[in-house]
Amino acid sequence: MLVLNCSTKLQMLEKMLRWSFPVSLKVYGAVMNINRGNPFRKEVVVDSWPDFKAVITRPQRQVHIHVISFVSESFVNGESFIWEAILGSVRHSFFFFLIYFLYSLRMDPKFTLAYLDISHSSLLNKTWSRGGNPRCEKYLANLICSFPSACVLDDKGYPLSWSLTDQFATMIHSYTLPEHRRKGFSRLITTTLAKKLHSCGFPVQGNVLEANLPSVSLLKSMNARFLPCSFFRVIHTPFQFLTKPH
Repeated sequence: MLVLNCSTKLQMLEKMLRWSFPVSLKVYGAVMNINRGNPFRKEVVVDSWPDFKAVITRPQRQVHIHVISFVSESFVNGESFIWEAILGSVRHSFFFFLIYFLYSLRMDPKFTLAYLDISHSSLLNKTWSRGGNPRCEKYLANLICSFPSACVLDDKGYPLSWSLTDQFATMIHSYTLPEHRRKGFSRLITTTLAKKLHSCGFPVQGNVLEANLPSVSLLKSMNARFLPCSFFRVIHTPFQFLTKPH
């Protein structure tokens, strides 16, 4: 395996990954963030250069976090691939989506459209399906500080609805407090964050659980394009962090 630590090669890789949109969106987003300040201190590893068949992004000088292994011989021919995100035993199936049309929406003046800040990380940790512990809260705080986000605040500055992006330039953790659903907040947040990503030069893409029918319906109503593949995330909790090891 070869570590690409040359900025010229990383820029070339970013351009090459565009040839295989939309299946390459995930790794493309990761490489874009590496080429734009690398806030999560990642590095890129390929099996060969420039005719690579696999791309890995991982923490610098540490074990990998996610792997892309291609089913076909050549990635640049746009063949299908398998995504495995290894956070180090729960497996979730996701869709990719790409939003083509953005909407202009009006909001009740008693609410404010804003960005998330680090003080909101505790609330996000409590409402995230994989959250609820200090490590996840720290991870969410890092995302908030490093990447674009959007939220709706009430008149006291409390978040009611939000979404943020991760190190793969993926829209994640879209959530609206139950008592504030069906008010159009999710559509507003998705549109706002999509515009922000576009303004930064990023493609608009994300994941949604197949069983999350309200979100799937919302995205379809916004002309999102669902790709004919699934994204599988394997969540692993190291033994030493288990509350009841067995």
